[in-house]
Parts: sequence; structure tokens; C-alpha cells
Amino acid sequence: MVKATTVGTAVVVCAAVGVAVVLARRRRRRDAELLGSAAAERKRRAAAIIEDVERSLSSPTALLRGIADAMVVEMERGLKGDIHSCLKMLISYVDNLPTGDEHGLFYALDLGGTNFRVIRVQLGGREKRVVKQQYEEVSIPPHLMVGTSIELFDFIAAALAKFVETEGGDFHLPEGRQRELGFTFSFPVHQNSISSGTLIKWTKGFSINGTVGEDVVAELSRAMERQGLDMKVTALVNDTVGTLAGGRYMDNDVVAAVILGTGTNAAYVEHANAIPKWTGLLPKSGNMVINTEWGSFKSEKLPLSEYDKAMDFDSLNPGEQIYEKMISGMYLGEIVRRILLKLAHDASLFGDVVPPKLEHPFVLRTPDMSAMHHDSSHDLKILGEKLKDIVGVSDTSLEVRYITRHICDIVAERGARLAAAGIYSILKKIGRDKVPSDGSKLPRTVIALDGGLYEHYKKFSSCLEATLTDLLGEEASSSVVAKLANDGSGIGAALLAASHSQYAVFD
Repeated sequence: MVKATTVGTAVVVCAAVGVAVVLARRRRRRDAELLGSAAAERKRRAAAIIEDVERSLSSPTALLRGIADAMVVEMERGLKGDIHSCLKMLISYVDNLPTGDEHGLFYALDLGGTNFRVIRVQLGGREKRVVKQQYEEVSIPPHLMVGTSIELFDFIAAALAKFVETEGGDFHLPEGRQRELGFTFSFPVHQNSISSGTLIKWTKGFSINGTVGEDVVAELSRAMERQGLDMKVTALVNDTVGTLAGGRYMDNDVVAAVILGTGTNAAYVEHANAIPKWTGLLPKSGNMVINTEWGSFKSEKLPLSEYDKAMDFDSLNPGEQIYEKMISGMYLGEIVRRILLKLAHDASLFGDVVPPKLEHPFVLRTPDMSAMHHDSSHDLKILGEKLKDIVGVSDTSLEVRYITRHICDIVAERGARLAAAGIYSILKKIGRDKVPSDGSKLPRTVIALDGGLYEHYKKFSSCLEATLTDLLGEEASSSVVAKLANDGSGIGAALLAASHSQYAVFD
């Protein structure tokens, strides 16, 4: 009886174990199915988001042509003085660009941020060109950025005077002549002449009492007098106009300059009789450099996505600088971050927990985006390391890395193609977009480009150039050249000081 009970118990235990094993297998199978189903659902959601990003950031050639046409319309409105135009089309008062014949010693001051540069060049005419060039960079103490106008300009003038004192034997100022300076001032200014302009507002962290509404050249000149420095400002320019001048000095076929860096802008040579708001005598050259301030361009044709709209809403200047926010180095990385954040929230791209660092605006900079985009290694190791450093995710799958690179590609491509549309609009405005109807050859046309985005983000610059070729067509594009004008704005200001020298008539 005992033996029978023992056997029965054993049978029951075995049966229970068997049932448990079966149930465990079913649970594992069910869990695996659930996990597989969850993974499949995450992939489906990710694919849907990526598809929407591709659609909303798409920039087909037909759309780019429409954007260029809209920009030409705004350019014409701005040249008429229409206060409702989104393009201000500022008259630079630069009607004489460097020719290469300039001789002598000239200085430049480049003020556009927390540092400024002082530059001197010895020009040797058409044969020798730039004989010698020197510059020095000076950091502005933070307290001067929020102090008084006198304090700031006295500091700048003192640094300039100290720089002049180091003028060596390779630099020669003709006897009886005053030193002359080109002043690159990259803040909003209402220009009154080639050598005067009133400050509209401070930007870039500056907030200085007593300068808004004042002539910045007069402020600098008074500061130089207080330092005992005998120097005359003969040209006040912004950095884009300076780049155009520097580009023209190196290549006489340069007709426009574009800066693609942290921000963006363009300047070009316009026929003076095509500027209805010009009220003075037409310049002898018949030309005038126009500062478009194209970063403020906006149009219903621009392919604005939900990510662009949200970024604009959260910005310090909502509704302004829309074009700049779509194409410049300040913003491209942030657009990528916002798309990755959407993928993290809605498709668990980086796992079940959204990486806290990814929530921080502008944590992903465009140079980092460029490094990820250019990673061509088989396992995208550089991209993985960037995600680890920036987002804080130490282990990302190859699939996640490929998705991230694809997002970089979409955002960079749209930015580059929109920038190309802007250049195409300038070429349309000045009639350099197609071969003349009389069958003659289109003149060689050079666009000088400067800025870290264009210089260092090779996939961006390559896409821009390919898109410009596509917009122009094979025949016209053979006459158009996009040319890097590295650091053109600094020397450009010195060259404009030379071409607008008080002594130019005697040389």
C-alpha cells in the first residue's frame, strides 16, 4: 500500500513538472511573441516617422524653382523700398569694388561677436597683390558687452593703437598720409554712406547703453582720437559685403558672395538703375553692392516641417529668420535632434527610456551632425561614439546608427538644396541664369562662398553645387563657378578701405 502511494505521488509530481515545463514554454513563446510584436510595432512606428520626415523635408527641383521665383519677387520689392518685403535689400554704398590695382598700407577692424580682429595689409598693385598681411585677435571682456559705448570703443581703439605700434619695416605708409581703416561691423545698421551708419540694435549677447541710434563710425573715430590714433574709417561694411570685396580682388568675375556658417547672408552687385529706392546721383561705376539679408526670407513655398515650426516657436525670434533657420549651421543640428527625439518618444529608438540629454535644445551641434553624416566605416563607429557622447546612449545597434545617419542626410540635403535655390535666385535677378537668346556665351560668373558650414561640411557643399548645376542646366552651369573665399570678410574690409580711399583719385 505504501509502495503504491509512493508511485502515485511520483506520477503526480512528474505530471506537475511536465505541466510546469509546458506552461513555461508557452510563457516563453508568448513573451517572445509579445517582444517580437513590440519590436515589430516599434519598427513600424519608426518607419512611419522617417517616411513623414522624408516627405515633409522634400525639396524637388520644381519646388526649388518656385522658391527662387518667390525670392526674386521679394528682392524686387525690397529694392523698391516696400516696407512689407521680407528682404530688406540694404544699399551698402559700395560702388567701387577692388580691381587689383590698389597700392599701400590699409587696416581693417572686424567686429562681429565676442572677439574682434585687427588686420593690416600691404598692397602691391596688380603684380604683387597682397605683399604682406598681419592680424591679431582680441577677446572682449564680458563686462564690456553690457557696459557703456565709450568703454567698449575705447577698449577696441586701445587694442588697435597697440597693434599699429607693432607696424614693422615691411609696411610702408607714404609720407603725409593718414592711415585708413575698413570697419566690418556685423550688427544691424542703417547705413547712410560708405563710411557712416547708425546702429539699429545690438545682438549676439551685446547690450550696451548709448549706442543704438548713433553712428558707429563716429563712435569709433572719437575713441581713436582719445587714444591719439590718427586713422580714418573710409569704409563701413558687413561681413558679407567684405567677402564679396575679397572675392572680387582675387577673381574679377565674382558677382556675389554668400556666407554659410552659423548664420547666412548674401550680397551681390546690382545695376544702380535697377534700384528704384536709390535717390542720389547714380554712381560713376553704374553698380551698387546690395546686402540682401536673405536669412529673413519667408514664403509659403518653403517646405516647413513640424520640427521647423516647433523650433521657430521655441526660438528667441519666432516668425523671423525662417530661411536662415532652415539652412544655416546654427540650426541644422537642432532639427536633427528634434527628429531623433520624436523617434525616441514614439518609436523607442534608443530603448524604453528617452535619453535625458536628448531633451536639451541645441545639444546636438552641426559639427557633430557633420561628423556623424560623414562616417563611412562599416560599423559607423564614429557615429556610435558621437551618440554616446552627446545623447548618453552607450550601446546603439547598427540599425539605430544607420537611421541617425539617414536623418542627418535628409536635413543636410534640404538645407543645401534651399541654399542653392537662393543662389539661383540671385543669378536670375542679374540675368546670369541662362545662356543669352542671341546665342552668345554666358559670361564667366563666380559666387564667392565663405563660412564653416560650406567649408567643412563636404556633403552639404557638394549637394549645394550639384543642385545649382541642376537648376541652371548643363549649358549655363558650365559658366558658373562656386568658389571658397576663406576668411574673405577681414581682408575685404581693408580692400574696401583702399578702393574708397580719400587718396584714390591721386593714385
